Amino acid sequence: MKTLCDKYARKLVEQGLCEADTALVGGLDAELEWNRHDPRIAVLAPLFDLLPINSLVFAPPAQPYATIIDCLAKPAPGAPPIASLRPDDTETRTFLHDIPICTDFSAPAMAAALSRRKAAIIPGHGIVSCGTVSPEQGFVHYSSTIFACFVLFFGRYLAQARQGVPDAELRAAFETVVPRLAPPHDAPPKLSTAPLDSEDAILAAMAEAGRAVVGHGLVDSFFGNISCLLDENIYISQTGSSLDELEGCIDRCPMDGSSTAGLTASSELTAHEDVYRRADVRCILHGHPRFSVIMSMDCDRNDCADRGKCHLKCTQCRTVEGIPIVPGEVGTGPTGLCNTLPPALASAGAAIVHGHGLFTSGRDTFADAFATLLDAENRCRREYFRRLDTLLGNTALPTDT
Repeated sequence: MKTLCDKYARKLVEQGLCEADTALVGGLDAELEWNRHDPRIAVLAPLFDLLPINSLVFAPPAQPYATIIDCLAKPAPGAPPIASLRPDDTETRTFLHDIPICTDFSAPAMAAALSRRKAAIIPGHGIVSCGTVSPEQGFVHYSSTIFACFVLFFGRYLAQARQGVPDAELRAAFETVVPRLAPPHDAPPKLSTAPLDSEDAILAAMAEAGRAVVGHGLVDSFFGNISCLLDENIYISQTGSSLDELEGCIDRCPMDGSSTAGLTASSELTAHEDVYRRADVRCILHGHPRFSVIMSMDCDRNDCADRGKCHLKCTQCRTVEGIPIVPGEVGTGPTGLCNTLPPALASAGAAIVHGHGLFTSGRDTFADAFATLLDAENRCRREYFRRLDTLLGNTALPTDT
C-alpha cells in the first residue's frame, strides 16, 4: 500500500496539480499507510473510521489552480457561504455531481462532505478526496475536481464577458491566473509511424500514444480512450484504464460481436465501431483537453429553448475553429454520443462532444490522430482569448496564451 500511496502522490506533482512534498496520500490495508509524515495526518486519519473508505488524498492545489478554486469558493460580499460548486461539464455530471465546499478543516466536517461526494474543497487548505478500492480513485477524484474547477472558472469568465464586464473579483483572479498557465505544446511528440499490422505493433503504439496524451496534458487524471482497427477487430482501452498505463488494459473486440470482450471495454466502444464503419481510418484518440471542453460549452443563444439541455439535444449546427460540436451523453441510449459523434468525426476527422471532450482519428497511425488532437486544442485555446478580445477589447494578457 505504501508503494501505491507514493505513486499517486508523485503523479499529482508530475501532472502539476500540487507542489512537491505537499500531497498526503493514505491507504488502508492491514494498517493505515501514508506516503510521508505530516502533522495534518492527525486530522485526516480519523476519516478512515468515519467513512467506508480505504484511501484518502489531500493536497493544496498548485498555481494557478489555487487561485481559481479560492475565487470560485469565495462568496460575494454579504452573501451566505457557498455550499457547493456545480460545474456543467460532462465529467462532473457523470462522476462528481457537485463539489462540496467544507469551511472547516476537521474530520467531522470533511466526513460530512465526503459521505455524499467523492471530493471536497476546504478553502485555505486544499482538496480532499477518497476512494473505496485504491489510492488511484482518490487521485482521479482530486484531478477531476481540478479539471472541473478550471473549466468552470474560464467558462464563467467568458459568459460574464458576454453579459458586459466580468465582476471585479473574477477579473482580478483571471488576470492572476492567465500568466501562470502552462504554455501550449507547439509540436506533437515523435510517435511511431511503424505499420500497425500485428497485435503486438498495435498494443505498443496504443500504449505510446496513451502516455503522450497524458504527458501533453490533453486529459485530466487519465480519462479518455483510444482504439485501433485491424482485420475487423477493434483494439480499445478498457473502461477506467489509465491512458498512461495501458499495458494489459486493452481489449480486442470483434466488430461482429462474437466475443464478450466488449464487457470490459471503454463505454464508447459503440461510437468507435460506427466511426470505423463510416470512415477510412484505423486509429481514434479521445481526450479531455480543457479549452476544447470550455469552447464546446460557450454559446451566445440565451433565448434557446434547449438552454440547459445542450449536452442532451442541442439542435444548432455549432463549430469551433471548423471543428463540429455535438451533444451526447457517455455510453449508449437515445441521447448517447454513439448517435451523434460518429457522423461528425467520420466527416471532419475531429469532433467535440459538448462538455465532454475531443475525439480525433488517424488514417494509418496515432501520429496523425495525435497531431490533430493537439492542433485542435491549441486552436480552441487561441479562439477563447480571441473571443474575449472581441468582447472586452485588449485584455492585456500575454501573447503566448
